[in-house]
Amino acid sequence: MTLYFYSKGEAYGEFSNFSPHGIEMDGVWWPTVEHYFQAQKFIDPNYRLKIAKASTPKMAKAMGQSRAHPIHADWDERREVVMLEAVRKKFTTHPALKTLLLSTGDETLAEASPNDFYWGAGGDGSGLNRLGEILMQVRTELLLLQ
Repeated sequence: MTLYFYSKGEAYGEFSNFSPHGIEMDGVWWPTVEHYFQAQKFIDPNYRLKIAKASTPKMAKAMGQSRAHPIHADWDERREVVMLEAVRKKFTTHPALKTLLLSTGDETLAEASPNDFYWGAGGDGSGLNRLGEILMQVRTELLLLQ
């Protein structure tokens, strides 16, 4: 069976990068994984901090999609490592989230994003679902640590 998640107010919405479960990375508090992930694209540390202060994850995402500031040339190669580190931190920082993730057993996890065919399953289910894959990897890591 596949467990789908997407919106933070729905079942398993805590798995969304927009869920209000902040993380501390690199000495900075990030209100959501989305804030952190989007900021890591950019070379300019001041712009990264502006993203950290964005009032919503939606705003952080919009700022992350801007190309008015230079991004790391190797971003496409680094993005999955950045996502893995952030998701790992989220589920080790918040015990209730760790419990929820472990409660999914060996079920397939899929982000039900209708438009994202890279991080999500896409509208027709043909997406790469990289966020779901990363969540399942973190779940396996957490199981091994028990």
